[in-house]
Amino acid sequence: MWLLGFGALALVAAVAAAGCVAPPAAAGGDQATLKICTTGDYPPLTYRDQATGQYSGVDIEMASDLAAHLGRQPVFVATTWPTLMADLTSPGICDIAVGGITDTPERRRLANVTLPYLSSGKTPVVAAANAGRYSSIEDIDQPGVRVIENSGGTNERFARTNFPAAQITIWADNTTIFDQLAAGNADVMVTDAVEAIYQSSLHPGLVALHPEQPFTSEVKAYLLPNDSPITGLTDSWLAGALRDGTFAGIYQRWLGSPVPEATR
Repeated sequence: MWLLGFGALALVAAVAAAGCVAPPAAAGGDQATLKICTTGDYPPLTYRDQATGQYSGVDIEMASDLAAHLGRQPVFVATTWPTLMADLTSPGICDIAVGGITDTPERRRLANVTLPYLSSGKTPVVAAANAGRYSSIEDIDQPGVRVIENSGGTNERFARTNFPAAQITIWADNTTIFDQLAAGNADVMVTDAVEAIYQSSLHPGLVALHPEQPFTSEVKAYLLPNDSPITGLTDSWLAGALRDGTFAGIYQRWLGSPVPEATR
């Protein structure tokens, strides 16, 4: 499963992937561009700087590499977790969607899904003082336990399915949700282990509980519209990037540790 030792995470802020940025309404175009839909709220995989509008992260660099492989200019298109699939399935908005997207049966019914590139799973993030209190689903699913989740994705679905007795708050801004947890406005967030480890490194008062043994076993993939003419080319590029060390190098720069063993 996970190989731990996520040191040197301060380097992340210094790494940025260049690319054009466009809102969905302006995302039409031709084959000279690759329209990359991404939420920009899921570091270290995708992050949008609110001041500059620039995107950075593991999947941003990977998407830029794909664009170069295809001979296209990357254009990053803002989307959200609640609107991701609608944007992807609306003609002309997205050529591909990236950024920590979990491969699910529901998404497979609506889109082409690439090879998996990263293994992960849902794990709790809590204040350090509560590290011994919320280790299991049963611990969390109790009246009075305050769970906070971002809206519209697999985190919200997991919480609603597994924590019916808890008090669930859906927070609209995933870039500030961990600040809410650190400030004591919630007791626990369950998210993907890669995000849990990364965010706990940025918030010294938070800890990721057993990320090497998450509640679930999931994989991340990229999504393309059904019948996309670049699906085969994208899978071929991704297989090569996983094989030749391109992905491993990008991941290492951002996370400061090797790719999880199950991903290799």
